Amino acid sequence: MVALVSQMLRRIKSWARTIKRDVHALYLAARDPRTPWYAKALALGIAAYALSPIDLIPDFIPVVGYLDEIILLPLAIMLAVRLVPADVMAEHRAAALRAEERPVSRAGAAVVAALWLLTAGLLAWWLWPGSAR
Repeated sequence: MVALVSQMLRRIKSWARTIKRDVHALYLAARDPRTPWYAKALALGIAAYALSPIDLIPDFIPVVGYLDEIILLPLAIMLAVRLVPADVMAEHRAAALRAEERPVSRAGAAVVAALWLLTAGLLAWWLWPGSAR
């Protein structure tokens, strides 16, 4: 039983990595002049939605909240991949895979996190009752 669950988790993680790579490849394909305009529009919309923190269906709604991430988004990604010419998609999948292999900048992540914390602190200070303005 444990082996079955472990194998299933490995398959899910592999599928999630493939989806992530395809979203990046779609973003790259949307900027490629060889991609038809309708595929560009759909690819850009899907990439923006997939990378956006805003959901079509809010996640706090039980069961239905994850419907867009589990069913709708993968189906939209598959549709967009089919609309992009195969050679263009293969080229951008390879580019997305190369980008995935590059090291992640922890310093860059720390700077972004510090900016978010600073912004949140300034907003809290500004909104706090009785604070000096």
